[in-house]
Amino acid sequence: MEVHALGWAALAALILTMIIVDIVGHIRTPHEPTLKEASWWSIAYIAMAILFGGIVWAVWGGEYGQEYFAGYVTEKALSIDNLFVFVMMIAAFTVPRILQQEVLLFGIVIALVLRLVFILLGAALIENFSWVFYIFGAWLIWTALSQVREGTQEPSEHEAEDYKPGLFVRTLAKVIPVSDGFYGAKLLYRHAGRTTITPLLLAIIAIGTADVMFAVDSIPAIYSLTEEPYLVFAANAFSLLGLRQLYFLIDGLLDRLIFLHYGLAAILGFIGFKLVNHALHTNEVAVINDGHPVELIPEPSIGVSFAFILTVLLITIIASLTASARRDNTQSTPTARKANTRSTPIAEDDPIPTTSLDPLATGAHH
Repeated sequence: MEVHALGWAALAALILTMIIVDIVGHIRTPHEPTLKEASWWSIAYIAMAILFGGIVWAVWGGEYGQEYFAGYVTEKALSIDNLFVFVMMIAAFTVPRILQQEVLLFGIVIALVLRLVFILLGAALIENFSWVFYIFGAWLIWTALSQVREGTQEPSEHEAEDYKPGLFVRTLAKVIPVSDGFYGAKLLYRHAGRTTITPLLLAIIAIGTADVMFAVDSIPAIYSLTEEPYLVFAANAFSLLGLRQLYFLIDGLLDRLIFLHYGLAAILGFIGFKLVNHALHTNEVAVINDGHPVELIPEPSIGVSFAFILTVLLITIIASLTASARRDNTQSTPTARKANTRSTPIAEDDPIPTTSLDPLATGAHH
């Protein structure tokens, strides 16, 4: 697949335009999005991703079009796992509801930049070391087993309290003074001649850097479907940028996806096997079959892979919603997990104090 520099420039311009539209249309005036707003914007993001896929199909052919769509659906499925962590982190930082859009958007932008680094690194490894597919495949199979283990565990009722920020965020909070609450949408707050960072900035950085652990899974996964960095980046960009509105659309439904871990395990396990099988077909490792290819099992086509991923995802969603509906009928208390939902106006000089859930309350504040 030959992509002219203009192709990369057009993709970058499209992504930048989407970010600017988000900032101007949603973030500049903090508000809590309605279900209708979140629904329409989610549809718009998905439509944009489909339109881009249609362009890929028309310009570069059906094979690359299928690779893009398979990659996009896979990234979209794996990104649902991100939402669980985002809910937990936003609750832990007690981010007011009307500021959550800003936290998610800028956190996702940071994540997208970091993912680009992973994508380019992955492309370089694949280009120079074919045996890296063994490592990618083994890692995804291990991740699939981890998903199964997580699915068998009872969900904690204190996940937000148990959350601890990553090392970078904890170090930042120790080195730079942190304000005692949120001051509107300010990232920095100056008072009595002293400048501090606000919990809002810490939450943005926490979400952006936390995505690294998801990139370690998702980047190898999509490279099993396409080895084209252009398609890998596009699929990641569209799936990540659509997460913000998806968060507000389904955050109350996340706890209903009770079989999500098993569905993701099946997808990751399949992709891991596909990577290992591909590595065997292109084997150059001397200790395996004297460095000759091993072609015992045919490689599944991109169409078969796409169909498998889509089928597993649909079965997972339908089975989860059906089972959770039956569960709700036998319980009198709601099970949906909600982040902080304060939606009253915020005065920039009237701090919203962090609560006991504050993940930095253990001495990081100054």
